[in-house]
Order: sequence, then structure tokens, then C-alpha cells
Amino acid sequence: MIDIFTTGGTIDKVYFDALSEYQIGATALPDILSENNVFVAHRVTQLMRKDSLELTAADRAAIHDAVAASDADKILVTHGTDTMVKTARVLSDIAGKTIVITGAMQPATLRNSDAEFNVGFALAAAQTLPPGVYIAMNGEVFDPATTQKDRSAHRFIRVQD
Repeated sequence: MIDIFTTGGTIDKVYFDALSEYQIGATALPDILSENNVFVAHRVTQLMRKDSLELTAADRAAIHDAVAASDADKILVTHGTDTMVKTARVLSDIAGKTIVITGAMQPATLRNSDAEFNVGFALAAAQTLPPGVYIAMNGEVFDPATTQKDRSAHRFIRVQD
């Protein structure tokens, strides 16, 4: 069983034409999983609908508590890319679980989104990596302790001490 917790972020943004802007809507995860014939046992829980820049310490504590309380030892968290490293670091004290955090640079509703690939890649990572906390983005797995988002390059990079 893989527990999937969604928090919002770009992956769940939808375009509201009347407002001429994107807002975070209902999670796209059930549709992504269904449309891609994902049959691995899983359950999806939408924890919140927030841009990651709006997440508070209390929100991160709620994510931590949900992951820690889960009876699953394989966890996937979808999250906005701007602060997913910060949240991953908050989860680092949870032992005995493989926790993979992923997101998207473009909303899942867009044709050229990386959302479907990232979710599939993260699901595979959650099933194969040893216990620990990881960031899985665009075909790479990162250690949150040595990772940051490179906004100008639209990707995650490893940083040196």
C-alpha cells in the first residue's frame, strides 16, 4: 500500500478563465493514476490546497503528522516545488518509511506538463528506495539535505557544502 498525500502546488493548479489566473483546485492525482492504468494499491488523501509558498509551520506539522500516523511504509507526497525541500527536511525524523516528495513545474491540466511523468517516477521510487526521505523530480532522485530548486533553470540541483 502506498499512501499518497496531496498538498496543492502547481501540480494541482487549474485555470479559472473568469479570473484570468491559476488557482489550486481539487487534486489531479486520482485522474493521473486512473488515466495511466496505475494498479499498485494506494489511497489518496488531499491534506490541503495551497501554493507551497503559502505553507506555514503548522501546515508542515500537519503533513508530518499525517505521514507519521500512516500505517503505510511507502509514502508519496505531492507538493509545490518552491518549498518541497523545506517540507522534506521537516519529515526527515520519521523512521522506517520511504517518503518521496514530487510535484510539477507545469499544472497537470496542461498538455506539456511534467506532472504525469513525475508522479509515475515518484511511485516507482517509493516502491524501490530504502527507507528515508527523497525528492523525485524530472527523472532524478535527490537527498533533501543537499538539494535546492534552481528557479532560473526550472530544475532541482545538488549543492555542495
